[in-house]
Amino acid sequence: MNASDVMTSPVVTVEPGASVMKIAALLFENRISAVPVRDDGRLVGMVSEGDLLHRHEIGTDRQARARSWWLRLFGEDRSAAAYVKSNARQARDVMTRDVVSVNPDTPIAEIATLLEARRIKRVPVLRGSSLVGIVSRANLVQALALLAHPEKRIYPSNDDAIRGRLLTELERHSWWRPARSNVLVKEGVVHYWGTIDSEDERDAARVAAESISGVHGVDDRRHLFQPYASMQ
Repeated sequence: MNASDVMTSPVVTVEPGASVMKIAALLFENRISAVPVRDDGRLVGMVSEGDLLHRHEIGTDRQARARSWWLRLFGEDRSAAAYVKSNARQARDVMTRDVVSVNPDTPIAEIATLLEARRIKRVPVLRGSSLVGIVSRANLVQALALLAHPEKRIYPSNDDAIRGRLLTELERHSWWRPARSNVLVKEGVVHYWGTIDSEDERDAARVAAESISGVHGVDDRRHLFQPYASMQ
């Protein structure tokens, strides 16, 4: 399996001038943990929950520690950078700029190794300079779950075609939220993962899958999102 088989697509993105408050709302509303930053269509950074962890608005910013003069003289003082991170208002100032990426044909084994080596939770997928998806640790776990019965025969080319046709259909509708849900297809069975706001969304996704030639089963493992319960 390659990145294109498991990636979440399309991707919610922001521009460098997007406000921190807007980004926080996007992460919450779309049930995602990071958002890519694009400038004129080019990927220039990533803002994750970790980048918003220490903020002065909620009292979690790091207080400058008193340091002896010799530590200030010979050591690296990160207080200025920490201040920017906790007080800046735009994506360009809080984003992580050193973003590693993969292409759609990158094997998921290589992606797993990359995530572990770089200690990151997700990696953007680029076709040339175009952002076409994101592969997260959750996507890899979902792929692993579908391999619970390795003795079964796999038909990757047919499954790829089914997934492509289904995504084309889903993306035509406002009730499909790709940032919250992902689709995997194995041996003609469509598997949904993520969260939904209503059972109507689950039914609509099932009907969409059943309308695709070659689909002979739908397994929807998405959970109903309860925002108020999650904040208690």
